[in-house]
Amino acid sequence: MALEQTEAEHQAELARPTSSIREVGLLRSELQDWLTDRLGTAADPMVDNVVIPAANGMSSETIVFDATWLEDGERQLHPLVARVAPGETTMPIFPAYDMAAQFRTMRAVADNSSVPVPATYWSESDPAALGGPFFVMQRIEGLVPPDVMPYNFGSWVTEATDDERARLQRNTVGVLADLHAIDLSHFDFLGSPPSVAETAMRDHIAAQRTYYEWATTTGPRSPLIERCLDELSRTCPTDASPTVFSWGDARIGNVMYRNFEPVAVLDWEMASFGPRELDLGWLIFLHRFFEDLTTLAGMPGLPRFLRRDDVARTYRELSGHTPHDLDFYVFFAAVRQATIMFRVQSRAIHFGQAVVPDNPDEMILHHATLEKMLAGTYWTGIA
Repeated sequence: MALEQTEAEHQAELARPTSSIREVGLLRSELQDWLTDRLGTAADPMVDNVVIPAANGMSSETIVFDATWLEDGERQLHPLVARVAPGETTMPIFPAYDMAAQFRTMRAVADNSSVPVPATYWSESDPAALGGPFFVMQRIEGLVPPDVMPYNFGSWVTEATDDERARLQRNTVGVLADLHAIDLSHFDFLGSPPSVAETAMRDHIAAQRTYYEWATTTGPRSPLIERCLDELSRTCPTDASPTVFSWGDARIGNVMYRNFEPVAVLDWEMASFGPRELDLGWLIFLHRFFEDLTTLAGMPGLPRFLRRDDVARTYRELSGHTPHDLDFYVFFAAVRQATIMFRVQSRAIHFGQAVVPDNPDEMILHHATLEKMLAGTYWTGIA
């Protein structure tokens, strides 16, 4: 059991970008100078308590800090977070980071739904201040299900009662129902949405293939991912239902909770348009991804949490829409995660943290899951 936990932790740590180690004192000065430019010298902004979280994101860098400035003659405290796009020299996980679009997405969600998102302060396109474009948002206190080690291995989520987890699950599915109800006109900056869900889904499959080609430009390729992409193209469901706004990274690890209710929905870099099932499949699979790791480690995990049929039933109750073809959308999520992991491992190889295995498909932690999904046997024995 200990061996499996160590391997899971190793894989998770390799998923963390190791760009450059920022000197906190210099960073504090850079933030303060930037705030002074933004607010003016009369506001007398001051920055303190700068922290770069050890469990930083898979892509954008997170900087936590406190800032004070004068408002109507009174010095006010503002707990803040900056999200900074990575530089090209860090071999980023994704080909592009549109921080301004993330900023505008958060504002659109806040203005047009009851979904809780942090208040947004500023968006900065000039990389001069912090080394990349960034935006600044409110810092909110709450609990986030951990990724390292996965929450299934032992966390406040596993220590909760069944009723508390059920409340967390229902509230999270409710977030998706609320997001999918927002009028698409509020997200015109994301492009023109396809009129029907099938067209949007085929666009997502094509974009995933393009991402795979980019991710493997200078490194090994994965025959398994290529087979999966072909299968996705072949089996894409016929669906004439309207396209909806899609969060894209719909997982509980991107939600901050208080009393098992969402108080902040985070990480909007994968926001787009698509079928409702796109977010549902991601929510279900990312839990299954961690759940399969707990099984390998011989641990109990959370087999009754975020189950496929329960999620579908709750979503139907809250939205009036009956989810369909969820096995396909969970499979798409598994392929999407596989391509990200393949890029992460290629990055680790590039920086000397890992070597290319004899079988490149082994760079995907859940390669056995993908094989079972291709064979149609993955859900056998899973309640």
